[in-house]
Amino acid sequence: MAPGAKERTAAASELAPSGKLRAAINFGNPILATKDAATGEARGVSVDLARELGRRLGVPVELVTYNSAGKVVDGARTKEWDIGFVAIDPKRAQDMDYSAPYVIIEGAYLVPQASPIKVNADVDRKGNRIVVGAGSAYDLYLSREIKQAELVRAPTSPLVADMMVRESMEVAAGVKQQLEADAKRLPGLRLLDGRFMVINQAMATPKERPAGSRYLREFVEEMKRSGFVAEALARHRIEGAAVAPPEQR
Repeated sequence: MAPGAKERTAAASELAPSGKLRAAINFGNPILATKDAATGEARGVSVDLARELGRRLGVPVELVTYNSAGKVVDGARTKEWDIGFVAIDPKRAQDMDYSAPYVIIEGAYLVPQASPIKVNADVDRKGNRIVVGAGSAYDLYLSREIKQAELVRAPTSPLVADMMVRESMEVAAGVKQQLEADAKRLPGLRLLDGRFMVINQAMATPKERPAGSRYLREFVEEMKRSGFVAEALARHRIEGAAVAPPEQR
């Protein structure tokens, strides 16, 4: 059931306490947001969702931009934004409340063409160094899962392939789409088949906003059900992401 006027008013007071909805936009994940090459303006599925949420709440939207997921998370702790678009991870749940996922993204590995690493299972071996964006969903996940290889952190996810090449490291980890673009941009690299993780991208709001959190959950379900998310992905020509299934309650 769609939220009524009373629920919208309560949500607006929590999600936009300053009178405007401050939306965290992460340019470090090209599936979620990019800058328009001609105008420099933010575009992407997360931008579209933020503006639609502002329209429904009846408040203006201010885009607060970041170049990495880690900096978005830091911004939650200092209350720099009211809503964000982040991968679900238990560690991040300390600072924010999530909706169910709206899109699902694959995490992949990139290696030099001549590397003896052939499949994902070969990555976690002694002597292998995996470059990952600091504070990204991949960093959090691999920090728990990798037992023998070494994690090396780049300042942001878009820099992992360049760092791997520049410092002659063995593996880069990140968004599959980003790494596919890196493999085309940088000679002598190849993407390993398959994926090492599935990333559930959700909307979030800082803790202690119960009415706002409930509204976000309903909003995300409506955006998936209505086809809004699928249309946004198609409009922005995004490949490598799928609309998440309905929330199981």
